[in-house]
Amino acid sequence: MAAVRPLGTAGCEHERALAASGYTAIAGVDEAGRGAWAGPLVAAAVVLPTPDDPALARLEGLRDSKQLTPEQRDAYYTLIRQTARAVGLGIVEPDLLDALGLGEAGRRAMAWAVQSLPLVPDFLLVDAYQVPLDLPQRGLIFGDCLSLSIAAASVVAKVTRDRLMDELHRLYPCYGFDRHKGYGTREHQQALARHGPCLQHRVSYGPIQALLTSLA
Repeated sequence: MAAVRPLGTAGCEHERALAASGYTAIAGVDEAGRGAWAGPLVAAAVVLPTPDDPALARLEGLRDSKQLTPEQRDAYYTLIRQTARAVGLGIVEPDLLDALGLGEAGRRAMAWAVQSLPLVPDFLLVDAYQVPLDLPQRGLIFGDCLSLSIAAASVVAKVTRDRLMDELHRLYPCYGFDRHKGYGTREHQQALARHGPCLQHRVSYGPIQALLTSLA
């Protein structure tokens, strides 16, 4: 039986236990865009204040980005940027993702996000995966629902990617990237059938490969 994604606000239990063990710079790490047919894969790393810091009250109600509306994500994005001790991003463009494969692209994006932090974290809390860095870390299934740090990274990654897709829409307006953000919606499928793929499409993905085969 498949695990059920928890609902509700992400907490600080994992961060609090790690802080009690002496860790002082705990980074939450997550990514956005794994399932999209087009656009970059974006990872974020976020180091929040310590769990007892009153500043975390600003993030009350924060949860997995998929459980928030676009307006809520934008509002939390601003609050996270104001509250976090450090934020880092890692971006893998579609051509590199095609060359590496999705799994390796995700690991590389998360590693780059951690490495771009303006401070060196001493522990990583990661949504489900392991980051290929020599740092103490823990992968949490549904971590974006369970850890405030990972939830913050989830929102930063998602909002950053959505804004990048809005920019790509201005370059490639025929696909509707500003609406579906590169995911395989009916609108996107119809646009692909009319116009074929562009440089932002992930040609290693089955639906894009099928389309290219049909056009050959």
